[in-house]
Amino acid sequence: QGHLVESGGGSVQAGGSLRLSCAASGNIDSRYCMGWFRQAPGKEREWVAGFTYGGTQTYTDSVKGRFAISEDNAKNTLYLQMNSLKPEDAAMYYCAAGPCGRAWDSWGQGTQVTVTS
Repeated sequence: QGHLVESGGGSVQAGGSLRLSCAASGNIDSRYCMGWFRQAPGKEREWVAGFTYGGTQTYTDSVKGRFAISEDNAKNTLYLQMNSLKPEDAAMYYCAAGPCGRAWDSWGQGTQVTVTS
């Protein structure tokens, strides 16, 4: 239903930081929920962080205190600031959007995050 273009992935040392960006265009309703998922090889895709129903910021327990989301409405962009990265954070990170409480209809292409010791 829309286009989500991600950027900011890369390889960092443990303890380092990355900032992921997700630029939205094409039929992405401003009222939609938006968030980040990740999937490591051999593991299930999991929720990371995002704006969910009612505009609430939600984070999975493993990233609380280290990751932070924000948005720039003028640029139609969602950000994920990742600090104190750990090797277990390494994964393909996906941006997603959809009607709150209904579905995640639009997905980005994924951006790879690698964390080295």
